[in-house]
Amino acid sequence: MIKRTDYTADSIQSLEGIEHIRMRPSMYIGDIGTRGLHHLVYELIDNSVDESLAGFCNKIWVTIHNNGFITVLDNGRGIPIDIHKKEGKSALEVVMTKIGAGGKFDKNSYKVSGGLHGVGISCVNALSTNLIATVYRHGKIYQQEYFKGNPTGQVKCLGETKMQGTKIHYIADISIFTTSTYNYDYISNRLQELAFLNKGLHLFLKDERKDNNKNQKSQYFFSKNGLKEYLTLLEKDKISLNKNIILIEEKKDNSMIEIAMQYNNSFKERIFSYVNNINTYEGGTHITGFRRALTRTLKKFLDYTITTKEKDKLEWVGEDCREGLTAIISIRVVEPQFEGQTKTKLSNHEIGGIVDKIVGEKLNNFLEEHPNDRKKILDKILLSAKSRQAAKKARELIQNKIPIQQTCILPGKLADCTFNDPDNSEIYLVEGDSAGGTAKQGRDRNFQAILPLRGKIINVEKSSAYKIFENEEIKNIFISLGVTMETEDNKNILNIQKLRYKKIIIMTDADIDGSHISTLILTLFFRYMKPLIEKGYIYIATPPLYLIRKGRHIKYAWNEQDRVNIINNLGGSKRVNVQRYKGLGEMNAEQLWETTMNPEKRTLRKVCINNILEANQIFSILMGESVPPRRDFIEHNAKFAKIDI
Repeated sequence: MIKRTDYTADSIQSLEGIEHIRMRPSMYIGDIGTRGLHHLVYELIDNSVDESLAGFCNKIWVTIHNNGFITVLDNGRGIPIDIHKKEGKSALEVVMTKIGAGGKFDKNSYKVSGGLHGVGISCVNALSTNLIATVYRHGKIYQQEYFKGNPTGQVKCLGETKMQGTKIHYIADISIFTTSTYNYDYISNRLQELAFLNKGLHLFLKDERKDNNKNQKSQYFFSKNGLKEYLTLLEKDKISLNKNIILIEEKKDNSMIEIAMQYNNSFKERIFSYVNNINTYEGGTHITGFRRALTRTLKKFLDYTITTKEKDKLEWVGEDCREGLTAIISIRVVEPQFEGQTKTKLSNHEIGGIVDKIVGEKLNNFLEEHPNDRKKILDKILLSAKSRQAAKKARELIQNKIPIQQTCILPGKLADCTFNDPDNSEIYLVEGDSAGGTAKQGRDRNFQAILPLRGKIINVEKSSAYKIFENEEIKNIFISLGVTMETEDNKNILNIQKLRYKKIIIMTDADIDGSHISTLILTLFFRYMKPLIEKGYIYIATPPLYLIRKGRHIKYAWNEQDRVNIINNLGGSKRVNVQRYKGLGEMNAEQLWETTMNPEKRTLRKVCINNILEANQIFSILMGESVPPRRDFIEHNAKFAKIDI
């Protein structure tokens, strides 16, 4: 008989703000690992910087204490402590305990700020075991303490002072975070960044923890010239093309635009973007506007510079105009709109047009006033366009003759092994540079080679042969393996006579994205390198999902049932720490070797092609099933690889 559980009004939970943050912290700070732990520090620092942007603060002190506490102190106005009319309690308590409460919603209090959601400081409070807020305001010292986001008492007046500002002293809740260790360099780099972005702001960092030499670290950050100094630091190891740094500063429609940019002799584009001091590493409308103006302006000068004959031969794209460019873009917006609380992508549509117009005008003026710099920049763009078109013609030739040819130059990303005997050598195709770096450290370099793959390779079932063989990641796989594609009777034939490894191991994260990437790689092997599967050279590594600690006991679990069994064997969940690996990059080299790369302990699944449905077999390998999965499962997942079923 099936036991039923009633679904009634009692089943509905109504969580207050603090409770919701503690139950779903990743929604607010990104994750509960190292990044999330440091995000709390950054939220407090950003609040103090907002005081600086408002013109009331010029000094910020950050201290990492021995006992795990963090202190952030500024000399701003101090959080108000008088009674909030609507809430009937101290404004300090309202700010610390309620989501959506703060001065950033009032344009008269903060014209420009990074924290506009009213979540930052209340989020820090919610995810702390203990927090002490001290306010120096109107000649008095006020203080209130909190435990896991809730006040332990009323706001107290501790006496008089000449200081002005706010001090937050807290310790992160180790029952929520997977780590409690702060990285000095992470915080130092952020403060250095803020010093460049805010000319005239003094920032102090002190680490009371002692290093191996029993010394304490401390640093002072200050910048007089802002983005110009920042760009000079970024370009110190590069050969600059334009002698004069391109500086743009302009205010328009309550938005302030600051840009510093310079070209060098490299082939990479580097753009660092900030909105109200927040690093928008995912870009947004301000980056779109910048790139549009850059391409349009440079194309105009190129049309004036090159001859009609060259115009007929050459065509350039936006990537050509940005090759070798390093740019820092900092904008200040009254009401920025971000995608998510972590604020990594700007979505204000009007900002794109503002940035476009300002950059177009200022860049045009710079190029007209500095003819020597203009010539070097345009020459760089022309060289990029010529190189790109030459590469395109070479690919077309390869496509028409031999899709993939053997070359004696191995990919730069490949960390090769020492052995030259294919029978005793193996290569790991690893998802991402981060995991690839860990694998390189943990491998046995005598017989194990590592080839990191950037993201998901293209879907060969949905792409033309031209796009497949021009794809950098796919070319790296062919060249690393030592196999070639040769054309016979208009058919592509795989030549494996010079195969460099007879054990090819696909190692991806143990999640759905990892399975997706494995499927795409398997599809490539299935459609274009099928002999490698038929000869039994292709394997899939199985990294664990969980790391389980209890005292000195360390266990790994490969699935949910393993996790439950291990916890039960350890005497239950009390005092058991369970870490879920979101990716291979979260493992250290020793853990990756111990669980996934050590030939004596690892589990590898061989990819085989039998009389079973081919797609069925591939998906069964991915899911680790001993029998083929249901056909409806294959049909549901076939969108990932479009394998015939």
